[in-house]
Amino acid sequence: MATDCLFREDSYLKSCEASVVALTEQGGIVLDRTVFYANSGGQPGDTGTLTAADGREIRVDNAVYTDQAKTEIAHLPAAGAPAFNIGDAVTAAIDWDKRYARMRMHTALHLLSAVLPYAVTGGSVGDAEGRLDFDIPEAGLDKDAITAKLAEMIATDARVTARWITGQELDANPGLVKTMSVKPPMGTGRVRLIEIEGLDLQPCGGTHVRATPEIGGVRVTAIEKKGKQNRRVRLAFA
Repeated sequence: MATDCLFREDSYLKSCEASVVALTEQGGIVLDRTVFYANSGGQPGDTGTLTAADGREIRVDNAVYTDQAKTEIAHLPAAGAPAFNIGDAVTAAIDWDKRYARMRMHTALHLLSAVLPYAVTGGSVGDAEGRLDFDIPEAGLDKDAITAKLAEMIATDARVTARWITGQELDANPGLVKTMSVKPPMGTGRVRLIEIEGLDLQPCGGTHVRATPEIGGVRVTAIEKKGKQNRRVRLAFA
């Protein structure tokens, strides 16, 4: 059963009411709707709690997709959590501070991909730092220059918005996809685009802030050589 992924329409939702619709063999709890982002695209799954009407509470250690099309999400409980049953009404609540930090970092990494317009071969979104790997044949990248350019972009107060296009529209515009190893979620026949006004446009299923100033200060902490043409650029909050 497809999960209504509320975070795709509003990354700022901290909780929602939902119903348990399935239980996986691995102990995962599938809800009809959720605010929990599921681990994908280099961004970890959210942590938080599921609380039943009778007070039973489960600590969620991760959220993952159960299918390749990324339509159903299972919430993975911590060891020793009480059992939930199909049909239980629950309140799903994420650990907001951790999520918001990841939203800020994810948006900063989109800006980094605009500063360095090369194919992205990998990436990771963390609470305090993140990274992107680029297919760059020559070195010569300057940490301070990239940091200054990011600060300049953040200061523009650009709006960050999401919109949807069809899979056919994406196929007709392959240049929108910057990542070589990660495919955007396409299981529903449509693809979500994240636009940073005047700065960047690319498919992404992740969570983002509403405007660039929310990112705050970031700095490039390291540029590492990972093979003949791969360069890993690490970011951290300043």
